[in-house]
Amino acid sequence: MSKLNKECLPEGFHYFPQGISFDKSLALYEHLCAQLPWQQPEIRVYGKSHRIPRLQCFIAEQSVNYGYSGKRLESCDWLPVLSAIRARLQQQYGQPFNALLLNWYRDGQDTMGWHSDDEQELGKDPMIVSVSLGASRLFKIRDKVTRQTYSIVLETGSFLVMSGRSQHDFEHSLPKQVKVSQGRINLTFRTVG
Repeated sequence: MSKLNKECLPEGFHYFPQGISFDKSLALYEHLCAQLPWQQPEIRVYGKSHRIPRLQCFIAEQSVNYGYSGKRLESCDWLPVLSAIRARLQQQYGQPFNALLLNWYRDGQDTMGWHSDDEQELGKDPMIVSVSLGASRLFKIRDKVTRQTYSIVLETGSFLVMSGRSQHDFEHSLPKQVKVSQGRINLTFRTVG
């Protein structure tokens, strides 16, 4: 397993450790915990229904329809602070982000399994900007062909930009970390066609 730093990320992954200041990122974490209508939907795995091991919220323009694992996500309204971050990222990356999927990992028991964000609605080579708030968490990236695995710790206020062939060639996960007692919110800004 390789340890990652911003100089040796796989192609299509770019890490920026201080996209938002430490204090602002923690204040935003607390604000979103309290203000968003968090849900814990069920998905079917091997014929059985299970609640996902995290909470989530989906925000999008009214014309956007998006889902995964056969489930359509119900969207809610943009909070002013999230609209401001979106405007900054759109200007910075020249990308018309029209959707935001937020995942709240309440502690190290909450996880996200191996997957690629390769749904048809995201287009051929999507750009996704992932913003981390709260507890630092280990993030893993795995080459779909060679199975080589990379690890990076995503810190509060950091941005991870995934673009180009990142979703074609790699999958990623947020594994269980039993020693992590604090929560983390991950914001993933997307363009849904």
